[in-house]
Amino acid sequence: MPELPEAEALVRSLRPLLPGYAFDRVQVLRPDVLRVPAREFRQAVSGRRVTEVGRRAKNIVLTLDSGAAHLVVNLGMTGALVPLGFPEVEPPRPTHPALRFFLGSGRSLVYDDVRRFGCVEFLTAAEWADRTRRLGPEPLSAGYGWQSLHQGLQASRTPVRNWLLDQRKIAGVGNIYASEACFRARVHPQRRADRITEEEAKRLHRGLRQVLRSAIRHGGTTLRDYRDASGEPGRNRSRLRVYGREGLPCWRCKTPVQRIVFGNRSAFLCPSCQC
Repeated sequence: MPELPEAEALVRSLRPLLPGYAFDRVQVLRPDVLRVPAREFRQAVSGRRVTEVGRRAKNIVLTLDSGAAHLVVNLGMTGALVPLGFPEVEPPRPTHPALRFFLGSGRSLVYDDVRRFGCVEFLTAAEWADRTRRLGPEPLSAGYGWQSLHQGLQASRTPVRNWLLDQRKIAGVGNIYASEACFRARVHPQRRADRITEEEAKRLHRGLRQVLRSAIRHGGTTLRDYRDASGEPGRNRSRLRVYGREGLPCWRCKTPVQRIVFGNRSAFLCPSCQC
């Protein structure tokens, strides 16, 4: 599933294209990606103008009519936002379009989703404010220091990897970057959160921000489906230190990387560096 870096990379590729365009009309091809009836969604969105393209957690957020409403897109596992008719980009044609937003002048924005695990929502300003309040802090924000991370960890007995995946605790981190951050911090992913020391919290905070920033710089991590607005895959996969590298030598000590499963999710670690 796309995580914070993938959502941010997609936002950065859409930001030069969409602001200023209005949704002339909306075509709903697969209503199961909506949480309201198709007719209600079409009526709510049609005529609205995109004034900003941003991100919150793993969501792409199109601000409409200067903040009066928001179109919130969670890509799920295979979702993509494909801008068509823009001379600046030439993405592949959508293969499984679920929604088509017509922008005029031959341009459109398509929400494409093979497995349709993603979701597209129209939220009023009040509804969006309530939604974002229920999400944790952004790990790359200037105000989120290691002390905040440590304080949050100390209040939980859950494994630290699971704590990092909880969007109410910290926003946007998924399994890839949780595993990578634990490796950089030399912390075992099954360690209880409340047993993370201050020094370990400093390393975890630093490692988490490093892996997220690096992934953004390299366009995100494409394991299979993720593409940006131009249809380009992310280039960060080769920079992963443990995720998906079971049996390969650790970058530090050459011990084979292990994969373990807990909480119904795989975690990757070096058994020597993260003991």
